[in-house]
Amino acid sequence: MTPKDLDQRPIADLTPYARNSRTHSEAQVAQIAASIREFGFTNPVLVDAEGGIIAGHGRVLAAQSLGLETVPVLVLDHLSEDQRRAYVIADNKLAMNAGWDDDALRAEIEELARGGYGLDVIGFDAGELEGLLAQPTALDEMPPLRDGERQPFQTMTFTLHDDQVATVRAAMSTAGLASAYSGSQNANGNGNALARICEDYQARHGDS
Repeated sequence: MTPKDLDQRPIADLTPYARNSRTHSEAQVAQIAASIREFGFTNPVLVDAEGGIIAGHGRVLAAQSLGLETVPVLVLDHLSEDQRRAYVIADNKLAMNAGWDDDALRAEIEELARGGYGLDVIGFDAGELEGLLAQPTALDEMPPLRDGERQPFQTMTFTLHDDQVATVRAAMSTAGLASAYSGSQNANGNGNALARICEDYQARHGDS
């Protein structure tokens, strides 16, 4: 048997599965919401005949965070009770069993970064992107600072508004793909990317 056609349902009419073993952190829900905002609601919520959620709890939470009142659903009324309970687990576990071709993934992400595309909507956090994109290299030398010498390495903290994050991440990803530094002990990809951005800015605008 096959499921019924796609339908739109009010979120208020859907019931989460009380024994759902899959968890969704606030960070992951925010990632799903960012994906929905960027690409649309491309993956329907799977429900039973009574509107009980079988798969898509995270998507529903994300839709609620975006203020959506309805979501696309696919009714799986052909499943037995045992099949429904099993599919709640299988839908999540089968996706987790997939792997990545790291070289192909890196090539795709590098091309997106070169084009300035915001990588915050593809589900990888900043640390994962750094591991994929950054090739740990060293600085030729620390750039001169106009207000005097500093110790070789420092930690600097910046506070960004939400609407600045995607721009800065894209700039750092692109900078990380530029020609590598050499001759320094700095192996931090983000630090090298920021140094590259500053170096480029100084080259364009001088020391003013």
